[in-house]
Amino acid sequence: MDLFSRNAEARRLNQPLAERMRPQSLTEFIGQEHLLGSGRLLGKLAPGQNLPSLLLWGPPGTGKTTLARLLAEAVRAHFVTLSAVQAGVKEVREAVAEAAQRRDQFARKTVLFIDEIHRFSRTQQDALLPHVEAGTITLVGATTENPSFGVVAALLSRARVVRLEALGDDALLQILRRALADTDRGLGALDVRIADEVLHEMAALAGGDGRRALGVLEAAVDLARGETATAVVERAHVIEAAQTRALAYDKAGDEHYAVISAFIKSMRGSDPDAAAYWLARMLEAGEDPRFLLRRLVIFASEDVGNADPQALVVATAALQAFQLVGLPEGALVLTQTAVYLACAPKSNTALTTYAAARKLVRERGSLPVPPELRNAATALQKTMGHGQGYKYPHDFEGAYVPAAYLPPELAGTTIYQPTESGFEAELKARLQALAARRKP
Repeated sequence: MDLFSRNAEARRLNQPLAERMRPQSLTEFIGQEHLLGSGRLLGKLAPGQNLPSLLLWGPPGTGKTTLARLLAEAVRAHFVTLSAVQAGVKEVREAVAEAAQRRDQFARKTVLFIDEIHRFSRTQQDALLPHVEAGTITLVGATTENPSFGVVAALLSRARVVRLEALGDDALLQILRRALADTDRGLGALDVRIADEVLHEMAALAGGDGRRALGVLEAAVDLARGETATAVVERAHVIEAAQTRALAYDKAGDEHYAVISAFIKSMRGSDPDAAAYWLARMLEAGEDPRFLLRRLVIFASEDVGNADPQALVVATAALQAFQLVGLPEGALVLTQTAVYLACAPKSNTALTTYAAARKLVRERGSLPVPPELRNAATALQKTMGHGQGYKYPHDFEGAYVPAAYLPPELAGTTIYQPTESGFEAELKARLQALAARRKP
């Protein structure tokens, strides 16, 4: 082994296990069978074939960077990588110029891989468009965010969005076992002993992230080895290496919207168990409790409404209580409120009533206020007939007197239509009784 070979070997051994175990070919790639299986979009790439521009969308640790490199190798294209966090328009232009030179001099295609492409500004993304369209580069972007939110429409139309899924436990177990068996890049040269149930625990703690799974394995083996050559990895080593279970969640991206949607739909579906689960998922992942409290207050009106008027009182009290106690005890306030709202009778008439009223306002404009309903605080207003004919309900039995309160143009229009749910059924019965008194 010469000096250069020894230096390369030293660099490789100092790399993290996850880096060393990156697949060397598409046949080694584990997971994403919906993309790489027989007859799938990326399953039959060969030298000389065209690779379409792609946007690889998926959670961390699913193999986006590795897949991009392997796809470029499969079609024998030159692979150039840029990070959207560090690169700008200047770096993009340089990469494109080199790609054009490579195409003209060597007839070789270039795959430009941009990691975290959603972090590129609109100007930076627009700078890519003519070169993608002309075929100077094949763009492969990687993002953990929904591309619909972070990638400009023009670029979306020129690339295929490919969704990578979080790795299942079976795929993670394959990755871990391969690392344990590989004597060249992995841990196969070490005397590592680990029970199947401990390996399964390790896969579960990884949360669908292959890189995290290998990181936990490497740390657990180091903890188990100590001063001895044999590493007997126990559950305690895995727990210590993992610290906490990885949670797939981002506070501004697609997973954020997915989990909050599941939370709201669970409460709307009157499932307190699911509501409590999704709430805990968000809190454990670091979601802002004030965001959750605002959603609870909105839900109390939008989905419970007058079926249980106490729901809004509970939600606003939760907001005040949380400001008083904060976390961690504030999680109890949030949980109590979410469970109450999930169990409460439901009515969305606050939503439908406002929508119907707004539709009338937008369609009919500013209809005049009837004279009898106008304010009559001054002598001038009284001489103009304001307030004349108004009947004060408290002067009548039951504090009610039949009268018209809508503009004459909307006479007979029904906007609020109460349901039979909870307290709203009582409101409906009351309105029906009042309507009967209006009939001659």
